[in-house]
Amino acid sequence: MGLQAHSSSQDATNDSCDCLLAGPRTSSKRSWPVWMVIVIFLGVVAILAVTIGLLVHFLAVGKMHYYEGVFHISGVTYNDTCDSAASQASTNLSKDIETKMSDAFQNSSIYKEYVDSQVIKTLPETNGTSVQLRLTFKFPPAKNGDMRTEITAILLQVLRDNMASWSAVPASFKLTEISKANSEMLVNNCCGRRLSNSITTGNRIVNGENALAGAWPWQASMQWKGHHSCGASLISSRWLLSAAHCFARKNNMEDWTVNFGTIVNKPYMTRKVQRIILHENYSSPAVHDDIALVQLAEEVSFTKYIRRICLPEAQMKLSDNDSVVVTGWGSLHMFGDFPEILQQALVKIIDNKICNAPHALSGLVTETMLCAGYMSGKADACQNDSGGPLAYPDSRNIWHLVGIVSWGDGCGKKNKPGVYTRVTSYRDWITSKTGL
Repeated sequence: MGLQAHSSSQDATNDSCDCLLAGPRTSSKRSWPVWMVIVIFLGVVAILAVTIGLLVHFLAVGKMHYYEGVFHISGVTYNDTCDSAASQASTNLSKDIETKMSDAFQNSSIYKEYVDSQVIKTLPETNGTSVQLRLTFKFPPAKNGDMRTEITAILLQVLRDNMASWSAVPASFKLTEISKANSEMLVNNCCGRRLSNSITTGNRIVNGENALAGAWPWQASMQWKGHHSCGASLISSRWLLSAAHCFARKNNMEDWTVNFGTIVNKPYMTRKVQRIILHENYSSPAVHDDIALVQLAEEVSFTKYIRRICLPEAQMKLSDNDSVVVTGWGSLHMFGDFPEILQQALVKIIDNKICNAPHALSGLVTETMLCAGYMSGKADACQNDSGGPLAYPDSRNIWHLVGIVSWGDGCGKKNKPGVYTRVTSYRDWITSKTGL
């Protein structure tokens, strides 16, 4: 028994020692390597930075917001589908609406966020007209609710203020936020609307300046056997207007293609030609009735970079010194190099009497032609600009095709301005061939 007892006592002592030795091992903490601590720290910092960045972006960084607005005009009918040039009455109404909207936003508490507003269409409906608006603002997404309320309030006040002059019905107003793509679609089908509204003065095709992408979305390059030969203007999804002399000796349809875009050899879109119609009375070398229609083999799809220009009404009048723009890929000077990027020139209408003076073009300019440029010769079209557009903006900055590059005495010479086919003289002819 004593031995057993001794043995138990010894075991107890041994157990106690084991506990004492084991105790410190189970309670000790293993330290992490320094590199792991650094990695974890950097990860936490990165997560915090991303989170803060997203919050700042959402709360403080502005982004573009697009809206469609609609309201009713009572008892008066307007019809501007934006497919073609609007009537004078519709143009005046739309201009008045755009001016008063812009003034209201410019003088409001959200003038910094305001970008643009415009009338898209005025369409007849029961007991009056529906007016469609497009509005653009830039503000942080977090302000969306407040901005929508403020925009609505401002537009409702504009409508209340013009109930008498427009016969506006404020209660009919609706505002809907739309995507950028849908915003662009509202104007893609409209004629004469440009993506870029900047025009620099003093530039010219002769020794000229590059046009911005989307600035002249109706401009086309008529390519003969894969090389730029003439310009043309898109006037519908299937038809272009150009100069007859471009095709007088090159009338094989299979040799022609049409490029759309700002860079002549890197088009946004290319189409084959199905038919070319020269004016029946075209004659050379006097270059009378220098106008031709080009029908595409396949319709174009309108985008922000490819749109049609408005045809003018036959009664549209241009005055001496009116500003117009000519565009093209013609030579930069007489017998000079050809640019890859579309060139633009701001020129002035010159009265035919001045143009026909003995020291100028000596009576060669007929009533179906018009002159544009400067008597000083500082800006002009040149070789291979033929067929391209001479475009005129109305009071709403909607562009109309008033001239077609036709002929000239040199390029940019003093007292020798460019001569253009006067499109208003051929409106009936264009309609007879195309239905436009």
